[in-house]
Amino acid sequence: MVVKERDMMGGLAKGLKVIEAFSAEHPRLSIAEAAEIAGLDRATTRRCLLTLSELGYAAYDGKFFTVTPRVLRLGTGCLATMPLPRIVQPTLDRLSQEIGQSTSVSILDEGEIVYVARAAQSRVMSIALMPGSRLPAYCTSMGRVLLAALGPEEARRILEATPLVARTEWTVTEIGALMAELDAVRPSGHAVIDQEVEIGLRSIAVPLHTIRGKTVAALNVGLAANAEPLDTIIARYLPALKAVQAELATMIV
Repeated sequence: MVVKERDMMGGLAKGLKVIEAFSAEHPRLSIAEAAEIAGLDRATTRRCLLTLSELGYAAYDGKFFTVTPRVLRLGTGCLATMPLPRIVQPTLDRLSQEIGQSTSVSILDEGEIVYVARAAQSRVMSIALMPGSRLPAYCTSMGRVLLAALGPEEARRILEATPLVARTEWTVTEIGALMAELDAVRPSGHAVIDQEVEIGLRSIAVPLHTIRGKTVAALNVGLAANAEPLDTIIARYLPALKAVQAELATMIV
C-alpha cells in the first residue's frame, strides 16, 4: 500500500525519529545530539523531546534526556503480537541450558538486528541484551546470516546506507570485504564473529527458516573469547545450533 503524503502525520513521524535516536550507545542525549542523530532541526527536536517528557516517555534533568520504561509499552505490545518469540523461546531456553551459553534470536530491520527472544546464561557483553535490543547487522553473526539471506544487491544497498563504524580493531568495515564475508556465509550456512562487536565476545549464528524455507530470523550463541581456536568452538556449538534450526523449521510458518 502506498500512502499519499497528505495522509501522513509529519509530527508523529518526527517524534518516532527522536525516539529511535536513543540506543544502547546513546542512552542520554542533549537536544543537539538528538537532533543530529534524528536528522531534524533543534527546534523540532526540542518540541518532540519535551512532549515525550510531558507524556512520561522521557525524563529530563535540565541538560540530557533519557527514555523511561514507559517506552517499553510501544515495543512490548508489538512483540506480544508476533508469534515468533512465543514459538522460539521454549526451544531457546532448552538450548541455552544444554550448552551452558547465552542464546538469542533476532530479526533484520534494515541495517540493524532486533532481538526478539533471548536465554541468558552469563553476561559476555558490556550492555544487557533483551528482546527489543538492537545491534548493527554488519558486525554481528546474526546480522551477517540475515544479510546473506538477501540478494547481493539488497545486501549491498543496506550496507551502503549503514554507518560502518570500527567498534574494535577487528571490525570489518569495508563494503567489499563485508560482501565477501556474506558470500562465504551463504554456502556454509553459518556466520562467526570474533571480537568485531566488542572485545571479548565471539558468536556463531545460523539462519532460521519457515516450513517453506524462507529465512525469517537468526539464532546465535554468544561466547566469551578465549585462547581456543575458532574451529574448535565451531565444532562444539554449531551442531546444537543446526539441530535447533531443523527443529524450528517445522514450527515456523
